[in-house]
Parts: sequence; C-alpha cells; structure tokens
Amino acid sequence: MNSGSNIDGCGGRLLVCYGNVDSSVKMATVGGIRQSEGSQNSLEIEDLARFAVDEHNKKQNALLEFKKVVNVKQQVVAGTMYYITLEAADGDKKKVYEAKVWVKPWMNFKEVQEFKLVGDA
Repeated sequence: MNSGSNIDGCGGRLLVCYGNVDSSVKMATVGGIRQSEGSQNSLEIEDLARFAVDEHNKKQNALLEFKKVVNVKQQVVAGTMYYITLEAADGDKKKVYEAKVWVKPWMNFKEVQEFKLVGDA
C-alpha cells in the first residue's frame, strides 16, 4: 500500500500516511501547526511581518519599526494562518512580538488576527 488515510481514534484527527507500510511511514496531521524551516528569510514572510507591524501601528497609534523575522510556523486553514515571531523597535528598545496573520491568496485577503508582545529582544 503506497498511501492512504484514516481517522484515528483520538479526537477524530485525519492522519495521512505516505510511503510503504512495511518500511518507513510518515504521518502528518492535516491542519496542524508546523514549523516553516527557512521561511523566516523569505520575502513573502517578511512582507507579512511588515504588514502585521503596520496594522498594529494603525490600530494602536503606535510607532513600532520592523527589524526582522525570528521564527515562522504555519497552519493550513481556509487559506494559511502564519504564526510569525518578529523583532521590532519600540523607540530605542528592541522587543519580540508574535503576530498571527491569516492569508487567503485566491481572495487577495490578509488579516492580522493577533499581535502581542512576547518580551525584550
């Protein structure tokens, strides 16, 4: 059997199996949050992080200045939910924030769901 799917007995999660069952089987939970290796250097992720900072500044009348992306996770939903850890300057202090950005490219839609301070950089 090369591939297949089933519903496991724990919470009804859909598991997708890849590979030969007799050798190594890789399983991924559909819709789970996963690390995006190397994405923190991508222009698309940097643009989303800048968008999140700009939206936060508008809503909170703040003056944060985007510095860099520290980490990225993503989740497939109706589109993609990005969990971006970023560094921004608040005056002369660098701080770390987490932004949750929902993107539906086929609708030209992006929205900041959450933006919160994590701590000092």
